[in-house]
Amino acid sequence: MTDLLEAVRRYADLHADSAGTARSPIPGLATVRAFAPSGLQHAISKPLVCLVVQGSKNVTMGAQSFDFSAGDSLLVTADVPTVSQVTQASLAAPYLSLVLELDQALIAELAVQMGAAPEGEHAPVRVSATDVEVADAALRLLRLLDRPAAVPVLHAQLVRELHYWLLVGRHGPALRRLGWPNGPAQRVARAVALLRAEFARPLPVERLAEVAGMSPSSFHQHFRAVTSLSPLQFQKQLRLIEARRLMLAEGATSSTAAFAVGYESVPQFTREYGRLFGTTPARDARAARERVQPA
Repeated sequence: MTDLLEAVRRYADLHADSAGTARSPIPGLATVRAFAPSGLQHAISKPLVCLVVQGSKNVTMGAQSFDFSAGDSLLVTADVPTVSQVTQASLAAPYLSLVLELDQALIAELAVQMGAAPEGEHAPVRVSATDVEVADAALRLLRLLDRPAAVPVLHAQLVRELHYWLLVGRHGPALRRLGWPNGPAQRVARAVALLRAEFARPLPVERLAEVAGMSPSSFHQHFRAVTSLSPLQFQKQLRLIEARRLMLAEGATSSTAAFAVGYESVPQFTREYGRLFGTTPARDARAARERVQPA
């Protein structure tokens, strides 16, 4: 893992933005760096794998809490709400990780070729030690970024290889369910894609169910089973997380952010913001400004 650590560190040092994220030309691939323990970060992540190479982090989903550190991989196999926090990081030894969003179509293709059917139930968030083959493929993918002309030609086969090693490794059973053709997870994923694209607009459950190819009652049941939320709760969290980003990253006022994400009532927005983030929009924005000023 030492070579992967150095590769992640070097890429982050060269390309990380003010939030510590360094996105790459390879779709869905990024490094994350933090020089100090962080506050709570709410998100509805897309399915992804996160390889931690230095430091530690905690992720909570519902009543479940996961601690992971260097040498561990976090796998998220559904669009589920999580609260994460970097727990170990310093200037001398920053938190460093490599994140790759999972390609469900590629997983489906590989699963069919491998003849690997999904097995039993699985948790949408899990942590285990990083497989050697996964770390090796991730290292070669990062090193490819040093050869920009080669990225468009070679990155697809390396991404494919990384997905293959995930499928045959510790995370395999959970991944097979994610990619099983026309299974509930893939059907719900189609509705989730629509929600992510149009979260600021009213989206009747009937329209989402039609996109998923299910009856409204069946869709509601499968959606909650996959994401842990109802469609309405999912849309609400997407709106609130985007509103928070607009305020903290772009300096929008609470009313501007509320209307931008589809709220018609600022008091309703303020109430729901407080229930999710534990503070009012104004206090949250003020605290963010105070954290930035000393830096």
